[in-house]
Amino acid sequence: MTLEMKPIGEVVEGRMEVADDYWGGVESVIQLDETEFPLDSVQGLAEFSHLVVVWHFDRASPSDVEYHARSPRGNTQWPATGTFAHRNHRRPNQLAQSFPRLLKVDGLSLRVTDLDAVAGTKIYDLSPYFTEMGPRGTVHEPAWPGEMLADYWTDNS
Repeated sequence: MTLEMKPIGEVVEGRMEVADDYWGGVESVIQLDETEFPLDSVQGLAEFSHLVVVWHFDRASPSDVEYHARSPRGNTQWPATGTFAHRNHRRPNQLAQSFPRLLKVDGLSLRVTDLDAVAGTKIYDLSPYFTEMGPRGTVHEPAWPGEMLADYWTDNS
């Protein structure tokens, strides 16, 4: 079975260049499709602090997908890990999810910060973040993601 999806919106303001780090302080605007969605489709959304946003790495090529184990960012000091232990564009469907802070709802325009998608990125789904739907139990991970992402949310200005 094949799943076909069409975007529900697009990032229309924000960072222009793709980069591995320095996403802190970036404000973006997600514009939902005004021809598809009525204004009341976002009713109540402003009461939430964060969103779950699903988007596509549409600047990457399907030829970028890699199924084999590899060191994150090509750094051999970090262990080679398989495709499903990565959160980058080299994944099979090149989908990503981010958890931006919602700053303002203005009609079908959503101003957010901490969205690590560039202007022009198509948005395929969004919902409010519910604490109750977050991880249950103790969260654990190896050291390398923290090392790799040490500057990810550092302010670029």
